[in-house]
Amino acid sequence: MATKKSKSANKAQKGDVSKEKTVPKTKATSEVKEIKDTKELDEVEETTQVEEVEEDEIKDDSESKDTSHDEKKAESKAEAKKEEDEEKEVADSKAVAADIAAMTANMKRPVLRGFFERKYNEKESITTVFKKRRFYGALLGELIGTMFLTLLIFSMFLMGLPSIATYSIALIAIILGVYAFSGACLNPIVTAGMMATRRISVIRGVMYIIMEIVGAWLGWLIFNAFHGVGGESAYDVPSIAALADGAFWKMASIEIMGGLIIGFGYTRAIKYRRSALTFGAVVAGSVVLAFIVGYVVSAAFLGASNNFVMNPAIAMMLQIFPTSGADFGEIFGGIMQALSLYVLLPMCAGAVGFYISDFVGRLSNDD
Repeated sequence: MATKKSKSANKAQKGDVSKEKTVPKTKATSEVKEIKDTKELDEVEETTQVEEVEEDEIKDDSESKDTSHDEKKAESKAEAKKEEDEEKEVADSKAVAADIAAMTANMKRPVLRGFFERKYNEKESITTVFKKRRFYGALLGELIGTMFLTLLIFSMFLMGLPSIATYSIALIAIILGVYAFSGACLNPIVTAGMMATRRISVIRGVMYIIMEIVGAWLGWLIFNAFHGVGGESAYDVPSIAALADGAFWKMASIEIMGGLIIGFGYTRAIKYRRSALTFGAVVAGSVVLAFIVGYVVSAAFLGASNNFVMNPAIAMMLQIFPTSGADFGEIFGGIMQALSLYVLLPMCAGAVGFYISDFVGRLSNDD
């Protein structure tokens, strides 16, 4: 019995010893695990910090790259602008030099050299002009424009000049309306000057004059039709009063002066043909100026009124030709006098006005 008790006691002691040995081992293992976990956390933190630093460095590098790219872009733009400015300066200096050279050449060139040269298309002739569709458009433009102008002039004859600005605006509107078709000659005075200075061919000029006469006739028909509808209460169709004895050269001086002004003004307007409005304003201004001067001179100094037209096509519609006389010689003489006064002299004056304008342009190097 005693032996059994001692054995059991020994076993108990051994169990306690093994328990005591096991407890320290477990503590040591947990401590090791904690140390390992701590090391791993430290490594993770270090890795995270390193990654953050690397990301910051990459971000800084990208920002620096973007900044350098923007700086390079700005520098390239500045260089390109500088090159453009330099090229512009060079072009401007070349243009100035070319202008100076041209002015010098013009000053050295004789004034009348090339003065009478042809200025229209050399291929235009009587055999080719009628084959162009645009030519017929130009003819219709002259016809319609002159018809409108006749209505305007007839209105001035009937109502006087209550507002010169109103007629000026109407005239500019007519010119702008047909400018693109034919250049808006609308007056044999202008057409004769264009032919004389060789700006248009003879065949074109002759056809323009025919269309201007037809257009004036159509305008007269319209006025005459309204007169017939109005009956006795209507105004009479305007006409030019018969010339008094010895008044031929008085009225001829007004027609000549008007032709010079219109021809000169139209020639100057051609310089502004790229701007239709400027062209129309200059032409209308010259026509209105001619009418004002003619109106004042005829009424204030010559004691006459409504005896000038300054447009041969419209003048023919104002009953300038005599319809009766003692014999054929008197009628024929009256017709020739009217043609000279209202057709030939103004057209010649218009051609002279064109030449004066061209000559002045040559002297001022504006040609």
